[in-house]
Amino acid sequence: MSDRSEHPLVARLPFHYGWAIVAAGCLGLFACLGMGRFALGMLLPSMGASLDLSRSEMGAISTANFIGYLSAVTLGGRMVALLGARRTVAAGLVLVAASMMAVSYARGFYQVMILYALTGFGSGGSNVPIMGLIAHWFGRRVRGRAAGFAVIGSGFAIMVAGALVPAINAAQGAEGWRLSWLVIGLIVLGAALVDWLVIRNHPSELGLGPVTGEAQAKTEEVAPLCAAAAPPGAKRRILAHLGLVYAAFGFSYVIYATFIVTALVRERGFPESTAGIFWSWIGLLSLASGPVFGSLSDRLGRRAGLMIVFGFQACAYALVAAPLPEPFLYASILLYGLALWAVPSIMAAAVGDYLGPEQAAASFGTITMVFAMGQIVGPAIAGWMADAWGGFSGAFVMAAAVAGLGLAGSAFLPSPRKM
Repeated sequence: MSDRSEHPLVARLPFHYGWAIVAAGCLGLFACLGMGRFALGMLLPSMGASLDLSRSEMGAISTANFIGYLSAVTLGGRMVALLGARRTVAAGLVLVAASMMAVSYARGFYQVMILYALTGFGSGGSNVPIMGLIAHWFGRRVRGRAAGFAVIGSGFAIMVAGALVPAINAAQGAEGWRLSWLVIGLIVLGAALVDWLVIRNHPSELGLGPVTGEAQAKTEEVAPLCAAAAPPGAKRRILAHLGLVYAAFGFSYVIYATFIVTALVRERGFPESTAGIFWSWIGLLSLASGPVFGSLSDRLGRRAGLMIVFGFQACAYALVAAPLPEPFLYASILLYGLALWAVPSIMAAAVGDYLGPEQAAASFGTITMVFAMGQIVGPAIAGWMADAWGGFSGAFVMAAAVAGLGLAGSAFLPSPRKM
């Protein structure tokens, strides 16, 4: 590793600057995904009542967000190559902030849908380079842990939204959701400024090498060589495999994230404030998901880590789908929260393992395209099913089945050394 005293920005830090990148990434994901996407679950009940939205229209708003997200990740690698990760992240967050503040003035379904699609574009434009930075700043043995700490930013956002939105609604009444969108947009704008100041595209900009962990010099030499030596056909196959597994996660988890609060309020009779507490508990529990399962995948391998996570999630969806007593609902929330951000953290590490750090951002963008397709389809089908069947139970059963497919697909992932 280069001498840290070579650059004044890192000369006095008691830690490697890579961990500052993780903190900035955590804040970026707090803003672009946590606030830009997962706050919607808390906003939908009051906004839906105010604008007279059907369940299908609620699902369409969520789908529009993912269409915007997919559009951004399709261009993700090219945007990073043209602008660099730092500029791409900051620009994406500014777009998220501006579009969310504009939603506060919306007067109908179509306005919300168009503006929230722009929010999705900004979210995708920020998320892909943030996760790609992990492969540049961290070696294989600590890559899962670093990505795990980055992705918990969304968990903090869920906690904030679960407390903030009901409080604003209680103070402002039926139109309180408008102020919520405005306040959340301002929070995202602040995050954009911090990330612009902190993020650096590569350790070499500060005269540093990546964080490698302990006693792994030989391992770090071998893994990139394996990725570089893999034939193009093998790389395409592993990208397709990872993408399909990631799509199973995208399809299933977003159904729960989008509709669990609405289901609790409309179908189980919980007050919005109580549903907000449940949502905040999901956020709190999820703070452990990325670091725990990311570190677990560093030890056991990405395949085993993914299988465990999909098992947790399938059980969570099945428990909330069935008309069981309340303790089973609490178990569902516990399992969902504990595993919520594990798949993205493992996937961010996996693309670096299989394809090498230099291809990590573009590869993560590729699999995120497939992931986003799952997110687009999931809420649209779930909303339609809920309207047709008069409730969300069938949609949650479908989510459990798709999570089971994700578990099966994970079981057939090859070892990076056998490519």
